[in-house]
Amino acid sequence: MVATILVGMLCAHLLCFSAMFLLISQRLQGNKMGMHYFATGNLLLGLAYVLQLAEGGPAWSAMSVVNHTLALASPIAYWLGAMRFFGQEVPLWRPVVVFSLAYAGAQVLVQWSMGAVARYAMLAAMSATMFFVMAWTVVYGVRTFARDLRWEMFFFALLITGIGVLNAIKFVRLATGGLDMLRMDHTFQMVFYIYMSSLATLLPPAIIWLVLRRLTDELRGMAARDPLTGLLNRRGLAQALEAHFNTRDAAPAYLLLLDVDHFKRINDSHGHQAGDAVLCQVAEVLRRAVRRGDLTGRVGGEEFAAVCLDTDRAGAMQVAERLRAGMESRSMEIPGARAPLRCTATIGISAPFTGTASLDDAMRQADAALYRGKDAGRNRIEASARQAGVPAPDGGP
Repeated sequence: MVATILVGMLCAHLLCFSAMFLLISQRLQGNKMGMHYFATGNLLLGLAYVLQLAEGGPAWSAMSVVNHTLALASPIAYWLGAMRFFGQEVPLWRPVVVFSLAYAGAQVLVQWSMGAVARYAMLAAMSATMFFVMAWTVVYGVRTFARDLRWEMFFFALLITGIGVLNAIKFVRLATGGLDMLRMDHTFQMVFYIYMSSLATLLPPAIIWLVLRRLTDELRGMAARDPLTGLLNRRGLAQALEAHFNTRDAAPAYLLLLDVDHFKRINDSHGHQAGDAVLCQVAEVLRRAVRRGDLTGRVGGEEFAAVCLDTDRAGAMQVAERLRAGMESRSMEIPGARAPLRCTATIGISAPFTGTASLDDAMRQADAALYRGKDAGRNRIEASARQAGVPAPDGGP
């Protein structure tokens, strides 16, 4: 009776959270983060336990075959859902249906050739293998694709490993004790149902927590980036610099401010849509000119910034010259224009600074240098007055 109540509660948890995941996925327009896949996994597992309750015990029937198939198809759906959560575009129904048909056929073959014990042992062995592989994948993810979710991933790995261990024990007990240990009132089965009920209670809120965290991270990222170019905005630059200077004893940084020369003429002659296209291509030039680890941003209408980290004055000047030359040589493809546009840029460089508290001062220095470059004829690099004696690179006008 107690086992029946536990399995009934497990079914209720799985089916209710399946409906909740589905509702959440419908609210997540665009990137559903795998929530509809998790809903399918819960539905499949919930239906498997419904059939187990209806079946009452080990048996050879179509219901039993469907039960086992659904029980193993559910972790496939969960696995695919996790891949979708981490940005992998994978289908759901094709692999689930193909696996289900193959496993149903395998059950018939094993039952016919080796008997009922072997069929139930195959279910336990396959379940243990799947969950151990899933746990290993989760731990691997901590070092690769899920570094920002370290503790959450360890939590999932621990819970998934528990399912694998219980199924491995079930396999051994089936091999040595036969089907008697699968009775619903058997002590091991009671432990198994308690663990699965606890899991069905803990995992869905944990998955929802991951979705909420990912959404808040995305909102934070949107707030820190320029929507047109995808570069950091001024707030994003400050946050990235704070993270950089707080994580280690960092070397001084240099701020480069770039302003597109005569940008107003582009807007006046070709329209604001053409101006936006130019700004996006300037952002691409900026990304290519900086070194790995440097920061890039858009801080005004046609004004861009690069922060050169862990370098010296000569290194910052080299980045600035790559940027100036890249702008000078770039053919700006403009929709509707008869020919590509040619643009140049003037760049101002600040003195070195060592913290986010100095960012505003570095902005003023680079801005003053930028306007000296404008007054001197544009398409050139101008260093802050605090870097007196630093000549412009030979490639500069």
